[in-house]
Amino acid sequence: MANRARPLSPHLQVYRWRSNMLVSILHRVTGSGLATVGAAVLLWWLLAAASGPQAYAFFLDAATSPLGRLVLFGLTFVFFQHLCSGVRHLYMDTGEGYDPATSRRLASLTLAGSTILTLVTWFLVYFA
Repeated sequence: MANRARPLSPHLQVYRWRSNMLVSILHRVTGSGLATVGAAVLLWWLLAAASGPQAYAFFLDAATSPLGRLVLFGLTFVFFQHLCSGVRHLYMDTGEGYDPATSRRLASLTLAGSTILTLVTWFLVYFA
């Protein structure tokens, strides 16, 4: 068997992390997170509402605790990040936005938009 030089594939050590790479990975992670954690919280809420006043009061105590609010805040950010990233993918499905500068700008707008939408939502929850 001859010693032939095998071609090397580019790896993460070759590429620099960019916002479009992060948003692409976050889109997959947030989809899984919404499907698992979001479904678990929704199911707990529905079961508590159907089980009576004591179970619902326990759910409300847990949801309004600092840890509960942190989880709900995180779910809100995850929802908006997945939504904005989905709109970005829908736009890119038209064949637009594939040049590197536009792709990075759209990814940055996705992160900024999801952060702004989360903060506006929680501002309205507390002050409206």
